Amino acid sequence: MLSLVVPVYNEEQLIDDLVSRIVEAVSSFAGDYELLFVDDGSTDGTVEKLLHHRVANKKIKIISLSKNFGHQAAFTAGLEFSTGDIVAMMDGDLQDPPELLAEMYRKIKEEGYDIISGKRTGRKGRSQRTFYTFIFHLLFKNIGGIENMENAGNFSMMTREALNALLSLKEKVRYMPGLRSFIGFNQGTVEYVREDRMQGDPKMSLSKLFALATDAIFSFSRFPIRLCLYLGTTGTIVFFLAGIYVLIEKMMGYALLGWSSTLLSLYFLGSIQLIFLGIVGEYVFRIYKESQNRPIYFIKKIHEDL
Repeated sequence: MLSLVVPVYNEEQLIDDLVSRIVEAVSSFAGDYELLFVDDGSTDGTVEKLLHHRVANKKIKIISLSKNFGHQAAFTAGLEFSTGDIVAMMDGDLQDPPELLAEMYRKIKEEGYDIISGKRTGRKGRSQRTFYTFIFHLLFKNIGGIENMENAGNFSMMTREALNALLSLKEKVRYMPGLRSFIGFNQGTVEYVREDRMQGDPKMSLSKLFALATDAIFSFSRFPIRLCLYLGTTGTIVFFLAGIYVLIEKMMGYALLGWSSTLLSLYFLGSIQLIFLGIVGEYVFRIYKESQNRPIYFIKKIHEDL
């Protein structure tokens, strides 16, 4: 059986197209399936529309979270409640085409892959988000320390064995594409051009995208803390040499004019120290969140008994 996990948040305008395209796509290759829609605290008519579709198709299950816990938490909830032998995950904004699920399924069944990720080769439409996403993937590729992640997002499919390994990772700050790559297994990709959103407003604001990017970098890379070490070492060497230079100048009888260089040095060192404190604070905060051991989501209701 195939399980498809789809988080949704205030997607009332898209639900009809989303459900019809998913059902048509999945029915074409999967003999048995379940569609797990995770409502991440919607305040519009998203749940009501999903319930209407469930009346006609009992394979649709709706998990309502008690509030908006975020994208990665919603995915985790759906994955934990999935029962399929093969489990897929995709966003609920139709920017990832559900028609591509058939090719992912074929690669797993016929070519022996355990995990297939959707690899974006481009995006229809141009926006600031495209540029920021490109910069993030470029950085993450070089400092993240994990493979198979270039231009890959949440859109993916995996076997039950791979999913069990993924769900065994219990950290609270989660970046699903990174966790998916971390567990290993035989991984492949399916390339596609990502669609632009046709209806509704993007639910991931630039601030949320930035927060997700920092979660990914701090969770899978020690580069930020290494950067502190590199800059600190460089600064020490530079100012040691500068001190020798000043000492020689004084011994030769030259006077230093003005306070500009002193003030600039103080401001520079103060800024570097604040950056270091911020980076260390990010790691400390993540350790604190893990030590709290709070659940990353709460379920309000599971709609599967109608």
